[in-house]
Amino acid sequence: MSRALYTAATGMIAQQMNVDNIANNLANVNTTGYKKSKMEFQDLLYQQLRLAGATQAEGAQVPVELQIGYGTRPVATQRIFTQGTLTPTGNALDVSIDGAGFFQVTLPDGTTGYTRDGALKLSAEGVLVTSDGYPLEPQVTVPPDATDVNIAVNGLVSVKLPGDAAFQDVGQLELARFVNPAGLKSIGRNVMLESTASGAAIVGAPDEAGFGKLSQRFLELSNVEVVDEMVNMIVAQRAYEINAKAIQTSEEMLANANNLKR
Repeated sequence: MSRALYTAATGMIAQQMNVDNIANNLANVNTTGYKKSKMEFQDLLYQQLRLAGATQAEGAQVPVELQIGYGTRPVATQRIFTQGTLTPTGNALDVSIDGAGFFQVTLPDGTTGYTRDGALKLSAEGVLVTSDGYPLEPQVTVPPDATDVNIAVNGLVSVKLPGDAAFQDVGQLELARFVNPAGLKSIGRNVMLESTASGAAIVGAPDEAGFGKLSQRFLELSNVEVVDEMVNMIVAQRAYEINAKAIQTSEEMLANANNLKR
């Protein structure tokens, strides 16, 4: 059986997964704080038919080896943490991160999640939460009679109460960053989890060394570029087609070999 059948099949499988990843990027083009990902591939094993440096019968050494590869495989989906475009919303509870860092949220099971989505809301108790109701960590509570909320670039949260001309501090937002943010585990809902690959979270106040600053009444859009993803999709489609053509060609060669006896 021709090895080209299996080799080209690995190429088709890899490009199908590549298109799946591109489709996910395009589907999240309007997802707040979403970071695009790209597929990375590796070649597979090689069959050594002749080793480089081998000595022939005449005493000459073979300068290069003779080997045939067995295709490719997807090896990683690399998350790209470039800054997304900041867009004004006019909502006092919308906060974007300009630079490195993640908001910390407490998940229902008590673990800490990390997100770039700053579309915050108020719970029934006045706690700042995400759109899924996950409270920020550390928790910040806004008094029910507050008439205005101010979130400074360094994360200081202050409110204006009836009868008071000045703002009063009610809490401090903190950010977390990682040595290897690409190692974070995505679980959906704009939330990621710490992993052994990402390293432990480094927590600090916004606008400090190594941390981005906050911008109130702004949201960070996805960093997906539609034109780039469409180009990537065309390239993946053509690669899929040429691998399918390789399978067809290999099958035709086998058919010709089978017909030699006729």
